[in-house]
Amino acid sequence: MAKAKNLLVIISDEHRFDSLGRFSDGRIITPHLDALANGGTQFSRAYTPSPMCVPARAALACGTYVHQNRFWDSATAYNGKPRSWMHHLRDAGYETTSIGKLHFHSGQIDNGFSREILPMHIVGERGWPIGLLREDPPKFDAAEELAREVGGGASSYTDYDRAITQATQDWLAEKSDDPTPFAGFISFVSPHYPLIAPDDYLALYDADDMPEAIASIHDHPALNTLRKFFDYEDYFTPERAKEARAAYFALVSFMDHCVGQVMDALRQSGHAEDTLVIYTSDHGELLGDHGFWTKMAMYEGSVAVPMIVNGPGIPQGQNRDDAVHLLDIPATAMALAGLEQPADWPGLNLMTTARSDPDYDRSLFSEYHDGGSDTGYFMVAWGDWKYIAYAGHAPQLFNLAEDPQENHDLSASTEAHHQAARAEGERRLQAICDPDAINAMAFQDQQKRIEDFGGVEACLSAPAFNATPTPI
Repeated sequence: MAKAKNLLVIISDEHRFDSLGRFSDGRIITPHLDALANGGTQFSRAYTPSPMCVPARAALACGTYVHQNRFWDSATAYNGKPRSWMHHLRDAGYETTSIGKLHFHSGQIDNGFSREILPMHIVGERGWPIGLLREDPPKFDAAEELAREVGGGASSYTDYDRAITQATQDWLAEKSDDPTPFAGFISFVSPHYPLIAPDDYLALYDADDMPEAIASIHDHPALNTLRKFFDYEDYFTPERAKEARAAYFALVSFMDHCVGQVMDALRQSGHAEDTLVIYTSDHGELLGDHGFWTKMAMYEGSVAVPMIVNGPGIPQGQNRDDAVHLLDIPATAMALAGLEQPADWPGLNLMTTARSDPDYDRSLFSEYHDGGSDTGYFMVAWGDWKYIAYAGHAPQLFNLAEDPQENHDLSASTEAHHQAARAEGERRLQAICDPDAINAMAFQDQQKRIEDFGGVEACLSAPAFNATPTPI
């Protein structure tokens, strides 16, 4: 069986799992990602370790869950320790190169890359301190910006993605005559807001033909607090919401074009036949589902992401509905390099998973401890089920096979099979972590972080923003 020598991870930002041509009956135009999937294996269910950029990307670097590495939030970014999968591969002789968004603490520390090209890190090594104020979340005054910045044209984010694409093409051209194995981490910011898409891509979509958001609004105290903080929905008229969805899908198509250019450059480098390519995103985008925009909540639009694996030894044209996880990427990187992953890493090798019988019993986990949450959120999904615990509050339970839009919370149902599923969800969650103990640990760590920043008022006075400024 052919074996990959190199690794190319292509990651976008805020790309929800169902916004691909293959999953939308062609409504979403993604020819390059569709081609990548047709030539490899696509997983229709993949989950993020946290539906927020900074903790998700820290977990992806560390290979561990958020509660293991304790990079809880958008003001506590990966700082080079513990050693990342990039450190491990670099020490094994790989050139590890990142191009684009990282959202780590700083480029002045050793994150494990041989080179960081056009890196985006958290703002001023401080990130987003307002998210630390969780006991009584204040109002997030920048929320209205999301609905205001919608439409056609160029933005700093699309300009940044064009620069990332060009830098990746240049880097791959350098690799054509270089025998050194490489692991590239190519990180685009689209389709993350601002929802301003290049005009030629926006023209592909009719705002009046956009799918409607999932309308059910679950009355849950933790979610009500989150909606109050992230009150994006208050600023969207129905017409503006349709325009925003059209712009989001246009950004998906723009990002898909960037991926196509990267894949062309890989072929031109001569390394297409010896490189494992993984495409994914750090988390999804709710687009108004259940009254939420952006991410944070544990609904599928937020926690589920695309996952495509393509390369030597990967079955072609395979679409799998058993679930995988972003933390499978660090495990896969280690396996590709012939290294043994640390014992506390929960990920699995995607190269093996793609060739194995489906496993519908695996527990997939995500958690959230960031802005707008007055308690920790903990999700475990397996088979047809998803169980969500909110420390100190009632849980939620959904059967995704019967209710893919998560309209019906079954956690209070008296039916025996629903009660059994709830008990199984609780059992699986406790096998991963104690949510009450982890919730207390997160608040304790964040209180120390607040003090380090100079107290609550210092966090309140720090700049509030929806999107991290680009480095160009």
